[in-house]
Amino acid sequence: MAYWSVREELSQANRLRRSYYEILRDELDQFMLRYALMDSYRRFCSQGEDYPFVEKRELKPRARIPDIEYECQNAFLVIYVEDTIPPVYKKYVRFFDVNKTTKTNLLQSKTLPLGDNFDRNQKYLDSVHFFDFVKILLPVDYALLIQRDPTTRSRDRYCLSHFHVRIDWPIADAAEDLARALRYISKDLYERGDKYAEDIQKKFFEYYGLPLMAGGRRTAAIVAAQYLKRVPCISTVYASSSESRALIRISERGVSKAVLMKLSVEDMARIAAESKMALRTFKKNYLVETCGKNGICLFQTTYSYTDHARRVDDGKLREIKPDLNWLSVGGQHILPKPGVWKYPPLPINMIYS
Repeated sequence: MAYWSVREELSQANRLRRSYYEILRDELDQFMLRYALMDSYRRFCSQGEDYPFVEKRELKPRARIPDIEYECQNAFLVIYVEDTIPPVYKKYVRFFDVNKTTKTNLLQSKTLPLGDNFDRNQKYLDSVHFFDFVKILLPVDYALLIQRDPTTRSRDRYCLSHFHVRIDWPIADAAEDLARALRYISKDLYERGDKYAEDIQKKFFEYYGLPLMAGGRRTAAIVAAQYLKRVPCISTVYASSSESRALIRISERGVSKAVLMKLSVEDMARIAAESKMALRTFKKNYLVETCGKNGICLFQTTYSYTDHARRVDDGKLREIKPDLNWLSVGGQHILPKPGVWKYPPLPINMIYS
């Protein structure tokens, strides 16, 4: 049983809200790809540094990621919720009056380059200046929260309601919550001993496609994704980290990672031929940069859950077997450039080729 309702179970009003949320999420996806990956690449270039492309092996489930932080990589955490998070959850998702995106709060936060001509409408997703506003706030520590504005009851309007949002739910509680839902424990994380509790926490990271004890933003992202299952609607968490050089996206569909990938002349010719399109068309619509004769594209891996990471039909308790994979590679696609209207993602096997 999902914590959120599928479209067929929604009222007409909430179906409309779901449609609106998803249309706006498509725009957010495009913006995040630009900011996390393409803008980071340009920052490396402007500093005269080689871009550290993600190796294919780093995209495999349970892969290890090099423990290097790259300063030129744009890092951030954004939470986008279909409804409004109830105030009762403020204990662990820290959104208060002091970190609302009001003019007073933003001007008091000295880190932000905001002028006096502050437009109060720019925090709304339907504002023409919304993404400029987000770009200013993204480098801020902690998370940004985008949710439905509860004051606009007659229509659904989404706004960047809070900045500096801390996720303070303990990792152990998040792992316990997941293990209970998947019936690996009945109540308590330590009910089967310390070693079992440790295995559960390792599997919690694997469930969300991260190496154990990944850096701060990525850990906050998966803890937030697990905690938001308490809110009966869909939500999307975007995280970009200076170590993984990837845009991680966690939604009701699961986990995906998007990275920049370098393609040789031969790669591009082969992919264009397999996709039944002219090489020129491929380059025009899918290459975000060129690097000598090579091209650079956006490559997305979508992960699928194995049976061990799905709920059991009979509801019986089961035992964790650490060696069994919880994730597999579900989809691999070269994404069209942000803003390209006509062309779809191209399915391709890169990770295991």
